[in-house]
Amino acid sequence: MSRVRPENWRPQGVDDLEPRAWEALRQTGRSVLVTAGAGAGKTEFLAQKASYLLQTGLCPAPKRILAISFKRDAARNLSERVAKRCPPEQARRFNSYTFDAFAKSLVDRFRAALPDPYRPPADYRIVMPRRQDYRDFLDTRGFHGVNADQFERAIARTRLPVVHEGSERERAVAAYWQAQYDDQDDVQLSFLMINRLVELLIRMNPSILKALLLTYPVVFLDEFQDTTFAQFQLLRTAFDGSGAVFTAVGDDKQRIMVWAGAMPDAFGQFEDSFAAERISLICNWRSHEDLVRIQHVIASRIDPDVEEPEARADRLVDGDVAAIWEFDTEDEESDCLAQWIEREVQPGNVEPHDVAILVRMRADEVEGELAPAFAARGLRLRNAARIVGDIAIQDLLGEDLTQILLRLTRLGASARSPDNWNAALRDLQFIEAIDPADEARQQLLQDRLQKFVREMRHTLRELDPVPESAAAAAQAALDFIGTEVLRQAFPAYQRQPDFDRVWNGFKLLLQESLQHSESWSDALDEFEGLGQIALMTIHKSKGLEFHTIIFYGLDNQTWWSLTPDRLEELNSFFVAFTRAKQRAFFTLCAERGQPVAWIENLLAPAGVRRIAFEGRHGE
Repeated sequence: MSRVRPENWRPQGVDDLEPRAWEALRQTGRSVLVTAGAGAGKTEFLAQKASYLLQTGLCPAPKRILAISFKRDAARNLSERVAKRCPPEQARRFNSYTFDAFAKSLVDRFRAALPDPYRPPADYRIVMPRRQDYRDFLDTRGFHGVNADQFERAIARTRLPVVHEGSERERAVAAYWQAQYDDQDDVQLSFLMINRLVELLIRMNPSILKALLLTYPVVFLDEFQDTTFAQFQLLRTAFDGSGAVFTAVGDDKQRIMVWAGAMPDAFGQFEDSFAAERISLICNWRSHEDLVRIQHVIASRIDPDVEEPEARADRLVDGDVAAIWEFDTEDEESDCLAQWIEREVQPGNVEPHDVAILVRMRADEVEGELAPAFAARGLRLRNAARIVGDIAIQDLLGEDLTQILLRLTRLGASARSPDNWNAALRDLQFIEAIDPADEARQQLLQDRLQKFVREMRHTLRELDPVPESAAAAAQAALDFIGTEVLRQAFPAYQRQPDFDRVWNGFKLLLQESLQHSESWSDALDEFEGLGQIALMTIHKSKGLEFHTIIFYGLDNQTWWSLTPDRLEELNSFFVAFTRAKQRAFFTLCAERGQPVAWIENLLAPAGVRRIAFEGRHGE
């Protein structure tokens, strides 16, 4: 494909960019930090900059762009946007990972270069330690002067090799590493440990570091405000002084991961370390003017110097767009929420899956409290945090394997589905590394896919849409791709346990979906959560958007830590509020706790009022 001259390049798939976005996009000679508030289109900006670099040849073949996001669905979303804007031979040079997946891919590929005793076997097991696990280890080994929080931070920040002498904390870290390798039937590694292994790997192997730098002269960092000390140290070890050009985007008002090790001054550290130019985007493309005005009140409390954003979305609803709904009892709260959502869904004012109920934590408990009242009105909740097999539903839906199998099954269940056809073709082109200019192989690929679709339609006609048919339908889609071919194309699945975790989750969720469906198309809608009200934690909602959000539990018991001096909790409140495109409501239940008065006082001047629901309000 011929290159586009930089001065002639135009945005792909959107009409235009705001002037500041153009400035940040065209800055390719030095690193840039793009600060962008809620709804500013950070992911879209990165997709446009990737298209600009690839299509103009400013990132020439065979060099690649490395994009690192914090969430799997964000990484996949960014990759798909680039695939829609660039021809396949260019899109293949855009590698989108989460931090954890990128680190794991390097360990899996180069583990033989790690020194003893840190070289893991190929069949090491990924573990997700809880604080209690760390407490148990410290108590069992007699490290009574170290608490679990200190210990977790020490594991994240300690460079390998660790010494067995020194402070009690250092000795505890050394003992933990040894235990994870020697005290079980298999080697057990957390992602914190994998991060440390990669830092050691590239620090001690100049040839691996050189190959990394030659491959990736351009690096994108999404949601940079959540970068941890360990992740930043890894970036510096890999790229400091290399000449690689970074584009980091984020919003410090959405920094809600300090509890998990995020740096409190990530933006300043980035500017200092990589001599980055800071550019702030100003437009909000998600929310309408009335919501943006309220958002700005919260943002100004977080940062008094923040610029007021320009709302670019239209208001499409009447009545209140933000309020605190007050209830006497939890039963009344559940009934009224179900009643209100039913009243909005039935006439088609909003689709069920475009309504989200956000919680601070314990989504499983809230699901149990709300589900009966919702079911009584014909509404269903999709708890994104619920585990199927060994994987959360939201994580499962973000997996490449899930998306590939879902598209292929959709083609078998539909008479015509051009979007899934085109996406499946892109999948196959990537998996089999077919040159788009090779017309003969392209035609063979289309013929193969057409044959598969005919066979898959026949298979699904023969299989009743019942739970017992889930495994056979899933297997038919997987057999078409080929397990080994797929695992070779996606390094994340090269280890059998990693592949099985997603594959088993896919089959189990499809089996569940068929319990509530009369056709295969209905089951796939159910699989994706269409027609269901989303339920998730604030942390899982980051990067997502919904027509209407309802935050469950704005009281001093549920959110006891929401105090004027706890900035991270106010950031969480801001994140919850800014998921909304049209409306944002909060529930307050007297049976559960008392109002958070200072928040109400903050929002009152912007028109956010408390509304008392009495009995079966509105019926």
